[in-house]
Amino acid sequence: MKRAIYGSALLALMAAGTVNAQTSHGWNDGDLIVTSSNTASNELLVYNTQGTLIEQSKTGGAGGVTGNAGGIAQNHDLLAVVNFGSGNVSIFQKWGNQAPLQLQRVVPAITNPVSVAFGRNHLYILTATHIESHLIDRYGVSAQADGEAQLAIADGSAAQVGVLGGQLILTEKSNAIETVNLTDQGAVSGATKLVANIPANVNAPFGLATRGNDAYVTIAHANEIGLVRNDAVLTITGSGTQMAPCWVTLDGPFLFSANSPSHSVSRYAVYGEKIIQDAAVVATFNGDPTDITYRDNLAAVVDANASVSHVSIFNVDGDGNFNLKSSVTLNNPATNGIAIIRNDDDFNY
Repeated sequence: MKRAIYGSALLALMAAGTVNAQTSHGWNDGDLIVTSSNTASNELLVYNTQGTLIEQSKTGGAGGVTGNAGGIAQNHDLLAVVNFGSGNVSIFQKWGNQAPLQLQRVVPAITNPVSVAFGRNHLYILTATHIESHLIDRYGVSAQADGEAQLAIADGSAAQVGVLGGQLILTEKSNAIETVNLTDQGAVSGATKLVANIPANVNAPFGLATRGNDAYVTIAHANEIGLVRNDAVLTITGSGTQMAPCWVTLDGPFLFSANSPSHSVSRYAVYGEKIIQDAAVVATFNGDPTDITYRDNLAAVVDANASVSHVSIFNVDGDGNFNLKSSVTLNNPATNGIAIIRNDDDFNY
């Protein structure tokens, strides 16, 4: 099912077109940047690194999610997109170096999905009230869950899921940071549990980024970022002049936070138990950033204000500096989720 967009359809989608910040072509120019329209008839939007729309495909579901991160997840040739309104997740597949991506199947969730993550040969779906696991084999993502657990609060405030060594870590904006164990095969097992040492002033855990057994979790309304390891909060760092760090992504020694009310991205140096703000502002936006991702020396940020959204694509150098490569404006304030697909991603299950 191929739907490449050209000519007038492309112009209709872009309100302000593409702004190229540099004319030289880098080695990662074959990568793809993906987001979703998050509208009643949800669509996958695929851009090249120059900000040109090369695909617009129906997900087969309804959007409508807000206040989340990880609404899109990518793993090798597979891409998962949440359809909050219709209670399912769309699975797209990339064949070789060819675009567009093709819709493989729509996977039902227990209830409205807000965030997805890949790991341990599974797709993990965080819904408003539950976390569930779906096995991936040579036939793709199974439509049937092989494990599930109810969230600690389960009031609809779920924000993001991340993968640790033998666990998942989850955030609920109603002041819960929790984990759930995985079986040796990667399925969700047992009940969720709150991590230890959650600060007394905790106020709205939002986004997270994981590496190994470490998870960096934003506590947006307290203007803090915390390190969670082995089921406990080890370190809390304030965000300084930038308000409400909401969403984060990792790049080697650097952690980047998208600060929604400050319309900015900050850079932190992370090592051991340390989280040190290295630069208060490395990028600014016209709207509120709603998600951020990093891969292949590229960063991509979605922000929204008034009646429009923006997708900004940055080159990131070895010192963690952001240099704008391209930016797209869309006539839709609801655009949700962001992921980067490398040019060399291929089938390897």
